[in-house]
Amino acid sequence: MIKVENLRKTYQMGEVEVRALDGVSLTVEQGEYVAIIGASGSGKSTLMHILGLLDVPDAGLFEIDGTDVTQFSENELAAFRNRVMGFVFQQFNLLKRTSALENVGLPLIYAHNGKKNDAAVNMLDLVGLGDRMSHHPNELSGGQQQRVAIARALVNNPSIIFADEPTGNLDSKSAKEIMQVMSELHAQGLTIILVTHDSNVANHAQRIIEIKDGKILADFKNPDSPEIPAVDKAPEAESVIAGFGMHSIREGFTLVKQSLRSLNANKVRTALSALGIMIGVAAVITTVAVGNGAKIAVEEQMSRLGSNLMVLYPQRRSRGGVQQARGSGSRLEVGDIEAIREEVPHVMRVSGTVDNNAQLKVGNKNWNCRVTGVEVDYEVMRATEPQLGRFFTAAENNGRERVVLLGLTPVKELFDGQNPIGREIKIDRQTFTVIGVLPEKGSSGFRDYDDAAIIPLNTAMKRLFGEDYVERIEIQADHSDNMERIQTDALALMDKRHRTGTQNEAFDIRNLAEIQDAYSETSKVMSLLLSSIASIALVVGGIGIMNIMLVSVTERTREVGLRKALGARRNDIMMQFLIEALIISFFGGCLGVALGGGAGYLVERFASMPVLFTQDSIMLAFIFSAVIGIVFGIWPARKAALLNPIEALRYE
Repeated sequence: MIKVENLRKTYQMGEVEVRALDGVSLTVEQGEYVAIIGASGSGKSTLMHILGLLDVPDAGLFEIDGTDVTQFSENELAAFRNRVMGFVFQQFNLLKRTSALENVGLPLIYAHNGKKNDAAVNMLDLVGLGDRMSHHPNELSGGQQQRVAIARALVNNPSIIFADEPTGNLDSKSAKEIMQVMSELHAQGLTIILVTHDSNVANHAQRIIEIKDGKILADFKNPDSPEIPAVDKAPEAESVIAGFGMHSIREGFTLVKQSLRSLNANKVRTALSALGIMIGVAAVITTVAVGNGAKIAVEEQMSRLGSNLMVLYPQRRSRGGVQQARGSGSRLEVGDIEAIREEVPHVMRVSGTVDNNAQLKVGNKNWNCRVTGVEVDYEVMRATEPQLGRFFTAAENNGRERVVLLGLTPVKELFDGQNPIGREIKIDRQTFTVIGVLPEKGSSGFRDYDDAAIIPLNTAMKRLFGEDYVERIEIQADHSDNMERIQTDALALMDKRHRTGTQNEAFDIRNLAEIQDAYSETSKVMSLLLSSIASIALVVGGIGIMNIMLVSVTERTREVGLRKALGARRNDIMMQFLIEALIISFFGGCLGVALGGGAGYLVERFASMPVLFTQDSIMLAFIFSAVIGIVFGIWPARKAALLNPIEALRYE
């Protein structure tokens, strides 16, 4: 079954070369019970590790059932270790946080042969531990732990059992029981290769091979042992490798379950790892929500100004380096309003505007606010359709009637929020009648858009402020595409009417659409900037995951070695650690969503800032956290996957 010729293995210990095996040749028949005996450092364990495909020789021939295994890939070696070989170690090598049943079923995860836990139950019954299935290793005696290890070695019905000092850590009674189990397994037709330094243990074998300094000193049959039982032929290499490596959904759930158990064993460390992701996800969600809220607030604020609007101003003049008041060099007349309405194409509406602060009084209540004089078109241009009452008419404007529309703030301050329609109010000691209540506009920064009063333009100019000129003319285009043309034509008309000449730049037009676009672009840039800063927190959280996973790999090196000895491939080990990283990321992402929602609520509640959470931002944060988990989990997972099985098993 096993044939090796001139097997050599050398270890480099600093500057010294140690020949662990020096030209070893032997054969093992199927069904044999072989004991390899020798002192510590003789090379017996190295020989067993090579025969068990846990290590590779430097030179020599190594065949199993006529197949050269030195040419096998890593996955093919894993398949043989899982399906052909079973390992019983001196240190038991049981996973501490798993039950006896789960320890025995560990090779089934990597076998991908459809076997369920029934096989593990049967093996525990076989070794006399049917009543200890749910017990953890620390709840079992040394002999019971070794029985669990034997059951684990048998669960996939291997052809060969490798036992490395199986009684080394046991008392004499337990040792005797374990050797009895070994003899029973041999009687059932299993090939057993046992490594020991104890001649009494070796005497249980049919054949004893003595090794010293990497060479075989003696190879003889034990006359007191039974004959080799008749056994079936070992499976061929092709049948062993076929189908190995295909994961089932059940096995995937098992990996997730084991990952959760590993993380649960270090709760504080897992929580600290998730903390960075939690903060990062919360920061991304909150900043995006605040950015979306700010964008909507800007859009609402711009909508209050109306659409396709332009404002014509008299240009400011500078004298002696001092900026003078607007209109000090040129003035807008009432006639300019009508001229723009009639002579500039694509103009829908026009309104002249004057405004000033004024004192409002009702009974013994006083309130100071901004009073604006406008024309009838202003109602539609600036979306100021009254929520109560009506807007004034062109006749009331021409007749300089004392009528006023109040914003919500003066209504609240002067009328205690009651309906003011039809009631009288004094504005700078002149009596006006309230005919309407303006729609709610809200506030922005330190400005309250509801703290306003609107009166007819002619009333404001002639009765209230004593003005002969308008401060500005507001123009609404029929389409945004025509705004640039209107701007050019309106300025040309003003230059013509006031004979200023274009070189004097007596008038200026402010395009509110451009301001709106600038606000929107600024909002986008700020949102992107805030999101980028928040994403840094996610990256920092990912680095935390990587650090913790690297520590976990170091702590669980022996576990990785055990899993590889039981048939785990590199991809299996990588998947194990990547699942753990993803679980941490998912856990942190869930907490981050909750934290981000709470932070957004606090911002909206106490900072009076609009906040808008979107499904896209939450999904983006989740996906980003998952990517972070994968990216920063790959290096630790790959480091674990590349560990040499025997070096990992020897790690202290």
